[in-house]
Amino acid sequence: MQTESQDPTDLLCEALRSKEGGFVELRYHKKRSRAVVVEKGRVDTAQSTEHTGVGVRVHEAGTWGFASTDEAEVGSIRRAIDQAREAARAGASARKQRSVSPAATTLARGRFESSGVAEAAARSTESLIELALKSEAQTRGSSGSIRSASSSYSEVFEEKGIVTSDGAKAWTRLVRPEFRVVAVAEKAGDMQRGAEMVGVTGGWECLFAAKSAAELSDSAARQAVDLLDAGYPEGGRVRVLLSPAIVGLLTHEAIGHTVEADFVAAGSCAAGKLGTRVASELVTLCDSGLSEFHDGAGGTLAVDDEGVPTRNTTIIRQGVLSSYLHDRESAAQFGVEPTGNARAWEYDNEPLIRMRNTYIAPGSSSLEELIAAIDEGYLLEGASNGQADSNGEFMFGTRLAWKIEKGKKTKLLRGVNISGQAFEVLQSVDGVGSAFRWDLGSGHCGKGQPAKVDAGGPWLSCRVLVGGR
Repeated sequence: MQTESQDPTDLLCEALRSKEGGFVELRYHKKRSRAVVVEKGRVDTAQSTEHTGVGVRVHEAGTWGFASTDEAEVGSIRRAIDQAREAARAGASARKQRSVSPAATTLARGRFESSGVAEAAARSTESLIELALKSEAQTRGSSGSIRSASSSYSEVFEEKGIVTSDGAKAWTRLVRPEFRVVAVAEKAGDMQRGAEMVGVTGGWECLFAAKSAAELSDSAARQAVDLLDAGYPEGGRVRVLLSPAIVGLLTHEAIGHTVEADFVAAGSCAAGKLGTRVASELVTLCDSGLSEFHDGAGGTLAVDDEGVPTRNTTIIRQGVLSSYLHDRESAAQFGVEPTGNARAWEYDNEPLIRMRNTYIAPGSSSLEELIAAIDEGYLLEGASNGQADSNGEFMFGTRLAWKIEKGKKTKLLRGVNISGQAFEVLQSVDGVGSAFRWDLGSGHCGKGQPAKVDAGGPWLSCRVLVGGR
């Protein structure tokens, strides 16, 4: 599917050479994807797509201009530069407030390739269909209570070349595979759903490093069947243990978006709170372009879409808010270094401030110690849907719950909705697990355009509002 590619940055440099004057950013982006979906024993989807082109931004007359072309050749790129300049000049005449120039910073130069690209590309589409068919059949046949199942595999290959007039010249290449399986069980008209999903940056071995496809299929089916006999938790504000997936959902949706500098400038609940305590001293929260603790985090990237090397940004250090997330423009506005958080979904999208891999750092307690410390509460696992706002208010669904009574994990219950204000929840943290897991690498984050991200952490003991039946 994917062959060895030539570094496109020389082409971008040639296009830029005769277009001096002002700030210019060129971004070549080739994206190829494959997707297979199997439901009820049949192949519903088997597709391959490609989207390639060059995005151009210029900063001129105190404003930005953007243009793009799907022709990766010098003449077309130069015409796109002219179009972006024209757009900036036209926009400048109508702007009352001018934007600042991008912050000066150390920019990336060189080639950056993640592992697994050649391995994933060598797999035939037929082998991917076979994987999905086998997984779906195993899930559907695992119990007489299973009424339907689905299995899907997808992968995205990305190659980018980023050149700027102030010195960036970076080429990146990566692959992001994703696998998911869903089971629906039924008993006396009651329907329950079980699901397992995983997404990584890396190859096949990385994707199935924690659990094989067969183990994921068994787990999804077992969840659905076991929930048929599960009761419901009681509602109220209680002590809970949140799994790494739910911790990831909390840190990404309810905290991470509030500290993106464009949201901060618009008045999010994190505005004006740098240097103040917003969480328990047990909490250190970070966003990183690297895959910390172990390989494969789904939002991993070496260079952002402005040519800034990604790095680990500590957002909350031992309970104190210490940084926002920035692109080059917001960094200039706030008088700080860019954090490498500018990302664009396609070549014809402008970069936005987006998270990469967001997490709470592990602590020192085992899961058994965290359970033993709770007299009455719940252990919650399996992040489901959810929503959060700029005030940090959230409501998330969970798939599985276990009652904790006198320091013991007891009966399985059906998952519940949890809600609260994210910073208040983090202030209630009294235990942080030592084991770490990335657990939100599948799916996409939405903010005007999609983005592949990941989030996770350790088990977390805190207090939330649990919704009853």
